[in-house]
Amino acid sequence: MLKLSGEVLIGKKEMGIDFELLKNLCQEIIEIAKLGIEIVIVIGAGNIWRYRDNKDSGLDRVTSDNLGMVATVMNAVVMQHELEEQGCEVRICSAISLPQLVQDYVVRQARKHLEMGRIVICSGGTGNPYFTTDSAAALRALELNCEVLLKATKVDYVYDKDPEKFSFVKKYDKMSYTDVLSQDLKFMDASAIAICRDGNLPILLFNLQKKGNMKKAASGEKIGTLIV
Repeated sequence: MLKLSGEVLIGKKEMGIDFELLKNLCQEIIEIAKLGIEIVIVIGAGNIWRYRDNKDSGLDRVTSDNLGMVATVMNAVVMQHELEEQGCEVRICSAISLPQLVQDYVVRQARKHLEMGRIVICSGGTGNPYFTTDSAAALRALELNCEVLLKATKVDYVYDKDPEKFSFVKKYDKMSYTDVLSQDLKFMDASAIAICRDGNLPILLFNLQKKGNMKKAASGEKIGTLIV
C-alpha cells in the first residue's frame, strides 16, 4: 500500500497538479511494478480540497469532506491516465459511486485486479466523512492483504518535533504503534495508526522527494522509520 498525500502532486505549482512531477512519480511506481510487487495506491486531495483549509467557506464538515472525497477521484483519474500512458494496467476502485469515471470499490474485485497484475488505486477515502485518507489507506491495506503501508512524506524519518521548526530534534529508526499514539506524533492520523496496530500492519515512513527511495522502501531496504 502506497499512501500519497494530495500535496505531493502540487510540485512547483500553488495548487492543482504538476504534470511533470506526476510523470516522474509514475515512472518510479512502474519500476516497483516491474519487480512483481502488487501495488495499491491511496491518494489524498489536499492539492484540490481539504476541510481544514476551507473552514471559512461556510460549508459544514460533512459536505466539505464529501467534496474532498470527490477530489481524490480526480487525482486518481489523472494518475491512472499517466500510468496507462507509460504502459501499465490500472483500475480505480472508488468508495463513492461515480460510474462515468471509476468502478465501485468491491474487495473481491480489487483483489482480482491485483492478482492479474494491475495497479489498483483506491479513491473516495472510506466513503464516509470525518475519516482521512490515511485511515482509508490503513483500511484498504488490511482488506487487500497488503504486507506494508508505505507512507510517503517530505521528511526522512519520524521526529519527536517538526524538523522545519526546531533545530534539535530526535529521529526514530523504529517505533511501536503505542509510542506513536502516546507521543501524539502528527505524521499520520491517529485512527490510521490504531487500525494498523489492530491489524498488525507495519508502516514505513520515507522521504518521497529523494529519487529511488520509493523503490528502496518497497523492496524492504533499510530506509526511513518503521512502525510495528
